[in-house]
Amino acid sequence: MTDNRHYRALELDKILAMLSEQTGCEDSRRLALETEPKTTLREAQRLMNRTADAHMLACRFGAPSLRGMQNVTGALRRAEMGATLSLPELLDIERFLKALREMKDFRSNYEGEQATSLDELFDSLMPNLRIEEKIGFTVVSEEEVSDTVSPTLADIRRKIRNSQSKVKEQLDRIIHSPTYQKFLQEPIVTMRDGRYCVPVKSEYRQEIKGMVHDTSGTGATIFIEPASVVEENNETRVLRAKEQQEIQRILHEISEDIGNHAQAFIEDYSALVELDLYFAK
Repeated sequence: MTDNRHYRALELDKILAMLSEQTGCEDSRRLALETEPKTTLREAQRLMNRTADAHMLACRFGAPSLRGMQNVTGALRRAEMGATLSLPELLDIERFLKALREMKDFRSNYEGEQATSLDELFDSLMPNLRIEEKIGFTVVSEEEVSDTVSPTLADIRRKIRNSQSKVKEQLDRIIHSPTYQKFLQEPIVTMRDGRYCVPVKSEYRQEIKGMVHDTSGTGATIFIEPASVVEENNETRVLRAKEQQEIQRILHEISEDIGNHAQAFIEDYSALVELDLYFAK
């Protein structure tokens, strides 16, 4: 807001701070704080009509909420340029698309009734349930892609589980063997550098053949990958690389799909932010 002594005398900054607390996302909050009085009657009346209509709709149907929606324009522009989006970015876009769909559904509450000054904004919204569901079907969390999205990915992960199971079975036999237990610092299996290892007392280093991957801070423990599981661990690592390649292929494909709709989504996002501000007012 412009530094104006009249605005300060009216305590407009305090009013705008109260307004910003009613918004649902960061960008509408920023717009609220940047609001300035209009200098023409026509523009003031236009905005007051939109606020009055938002109030009427909120009283009749409840106010829609955009809480939790993030600014996705940066990710959308990157997708439009051919970049592969990250899992957190895809989840943000999914939340945006859900908010977009819900705002459009809100408009349907008064379909067929008298027109409002907000109809232009509502009518400009173009939800895309296909992409929204595609993201939901693909992304489990900020760190995981679903098995079900690709038969190839499901097959690779099944092979990884089988390979890991074979390694763990062999290592379990070692840590529970009376022959080897006295050589171990603890009867456990641990991970070092992405490889399954056993903690061996340093003085018994030569008793268990294999590759050394780490040493404890005191030097009393050496983490050894027994020779009997090296080949299977190598197979797991190869499969992990294939898994990442398939995940990148999947994410690139869905990012390309999003990129094809990026400009429309950016315009939808702007309309949502504006609508959110009117309902906050």
